[in-house]
Amino acid sequence: MNILITVLLVIAGIIALLLIIGLFSRKDYAISREVLINKPVSVVFDYVKYLRNQEHYFKYVMMDPAMKKEFVGTDATPGFIYHWDSQHKSVGKGSQEIKRIVDNEKIDYEVVFIKPFEGVLQSSLYTAPVGESGTKVTWTSASRMKYPMNLMLLFMNMENMIGKDFDESLQNLKKVLEK
Repeated sequence: MNILITVLLVIAGIIALLLIIGLFSRKDYAISREVLINKPVSVVFDYVKYLRNQEHYFKYVMMDPAMKKEFVGTDATPGFIYHWDSQHKSVGKGSQEIKRIVDNEKIDYEVVFIKPFEGVLQSSLYTAPVGESGTKVTWTSASRMKYPMNLMLLFMNMENMIGKDFDESLQNLKKVLEK
């Protein structure tokens, strides 16, 4: 009986310590990846500004061809919303809204996740000319994890985890546009 009480006290102490650490741990994370595409900025930007085109390059959209999709508004304009609902555990349910567009330079999105975890992500795609006919595409995302979920940031490297998916998606985009 004393061993059981000792074990329970140790477990409770570890949990309490983790919760205290979580109070002082970072809650924000950011990811940035880029690719060089051998096409002019106008061609690249005119493609990426349409959320519907993500089904041809974005890893998570491509994971579940059977996912339910709903589009609200006019694609490639601020206020356009893309809702998705997937049974695939890595895709889940949520929406992505175009918040702002600066032609041939930047698209700002807000991504709202409902399943498997709730959260909000601010994301942007930047396009910049490189030489006479190349474009550097930079994809950034930033989010905040609420306490106590921020404890996951102590054990997970979001830059590496999500960054590799961004890399794969950007390589897919490069292949599509350079065909």
